[in-house]
This record gives sequence, structure tokens and C-alpha cells, in this order.
Amino acid sequence: MAGSNPVSAILIVIITIFLPPVGVFMIAGCGADLLINIILTCLGYFPGHIHAFYLEYIYFERRDQGRLGQINQKHAPGIFSQNVQTGGMTRYGTVAT
Repeated sequence: MAGSNPVSAILIVIITIFLPPVGVFMIAGCGADLLINIILTCLGYFPGHIHAFYLEYIYFERRDQGRLGQINQKHAPGIFSQNVQTGGMTRYGTVAT
């Protein structure tokens, strides 16, 4: 969902400051990462922020690496969304787009 525009990254961070699960939904979609973030936010607002910003950091780091042609095969710990693991880059077979 997050585009290549730096404004979209800033917008996601601002949304995450106020509602961490919404920011996670924008980058990871509806899945285990969103559920974990909702639970962490309910248990304490600060743990929800830490988790959300960690997901966003990994997402944007992997997206930038993918644009440079560096493919990171190692999975980041604690992240279940494939969209976050790949930085939103979809690869089909051996051809990187």
C-alpha cells in the first residue's frame, strides 16, 4: 500500500504516532502482525508503538534495498508479513521487478 513517494512514508509514520494498528495495516495488511500490534496496543500504548515502528523500519529498509538490487534472503525476526519481509517488492521466479 505504501508507495514509492517519501511523502507516503512520512504519512505512515504520522498515522502510526496516533494509531499504531492503522500504520501496521497500511504496510502489512490484515494478518498476524496486525493482530499482534492490536494486542500490544491494548496492553500498553508504548509497546504498540515499538512494534509498529519496528515493522515500518524493516519495511522501508527492505524496500530501499530492493530498489538498489540487493535482495535480503534472511527473514527479520518477529515479522510474519511477507509484504514487510520483501519491502513490498514482488518477485516472480528468478526475475526481480
